[in-house]
Amino acid sequence: MSRFNRNLWMAGSLAAFAFAGGVQAKTITISCGAVGAEKQLCEEGTQAWADQTGHEVKVVSTPNSATERLSLYQQLLAAQSEDVDIFQIDVVWPGMLAQHLVDLSEYTSGAEDAHFESLVQNNTVDGRLVAMPWFTDAGVLYYRKDLLEKYDQQVPETWQQLTDSARVVMAGEREAGNDRFWGFVWQGRAYEGLTCNALEWVASHNGGTVVDAEGNVTINNPQAREALALASTWIDDISPRSVLNYTEEEARGVFQSGNALYMRNWPYAWSLAQSDDSPVKDKVGVVALPRGGEQGTHAGTLGGWQLAVSRYSANKDEAADLVRFLTSYEEQKRRAIQGSYNPTIPGLYEDEEVLTAVPFFGELFETFKNGVPRPSSVTGESYGRVSNAFFNATHQVLSGEAEPEQALNGLERQLQRLGRRGW
Repeated sequence: MSRFNRNLWMAGSLAAFAFAGGVQAKTITISCGAVGAEKQLCEEGTQAWADQTGHEVKVVSTPNSATERLSLYQQLLAAQSEDVDIFQIDVVWPGMLAQHLVDLSEYTSGAEDAHFESLVQNNTVDGRLVAMPWFTDAGVLYYRKDLLEKYDQQVPETWQQLTDSARVVMAGEREAGNDRFWGFVWQGRAYEGLTCNALEWVASHNGGTVVDAEGNVTINNPQAREALALASTWIDDISPRSVLNYTEEEARGVFQSGNALYMRNWPYAWSLAQSDDSPVKDKVGVVALPRGGEQGTHAGTLGGWQLAVSRYSANKDEAADLVRFLTSYEEQKRRAIQGSYNPTIPGLYEDEEVLTAVPFFGELFETFKNGVPRPSSVTGESYGRVSNAFFNATHQVLSGEAEPEQALNGLERQLQRLGRRGW
């Protein structure tokens, strides 16, 4: 019997003993995302815990848009609602939501020490561990291996190379009869996903991260203007105008149907692109996102999700136990193999079964470990407004409503007013 199966058997035996002794079963409610296979994997993981403990778990799905999800959470927490025990929160939310969340260090027995130190620090606010890392992320570039070979194109090292090769392949595929084929799809809706994309463009051009670690507004610089100007040329050229309303799943739908050469997305899309019914199965490669020119750098925005327990939960002990189970080595390994969700435990990036299922986890380890952070730590509770201002200004440039210089001048003034008295 394996160590994991033995642990399952022991936990199940203990649960049976406890409930025979009259311990009352609880119903724990957890909010899970529904992007890709998220909800299915969440349901499977929570059911495994329920089978062990005798408790019941209710999984509620939330909006795919991180911006809409945050708004929903803020409403529930402000009302001190007991409706949700466990919240799946974005890597940039701990500072905004900390006052409503339980200190999990009182329940973990040090389990957080096995996770990436940077994520544990990110989730620690005023000395309180308000969330446990569940999976991490960084933006990556998906590409069609077969089409690059067909048209004698190289995997792009820079954004300009991506633009040029996308035009070549797109023209060829359309001439061959696929008038729905595009060169590059990504997340262009005015929401948090566009903040992630635009930050990658700017950072890869050495244009900084909107607000620096000292709280200074740095976004209005020549490199940032150059990055947004290049991205704006993609619309109606290598990217459809409808990309301005794409989130992760719209972009994946186009790419996975075989109608795009390149896609910017998160690692979760790999397992879906490789599924048996995928038209692009075994035709896809994954690399770091391009540099912003020869002097630029590869920059993938740090993403990922954490699990937090509400202060208003009536079942804090059970909820914290479920969080510890879901963020464990065994459960993160299952999610990595079945759904290509990046573990937050470094040892899993050397696990042979994980690397067989998702080969690029090993190749892009440094990308995931050193993702570009959004300026959420320095801006604290103001981060939501900072991000909102940034993605709206970017969207204006992409849609042709403003030139980069005009949009960034306005953004700079807006952010300086916001941070004038300290973030």
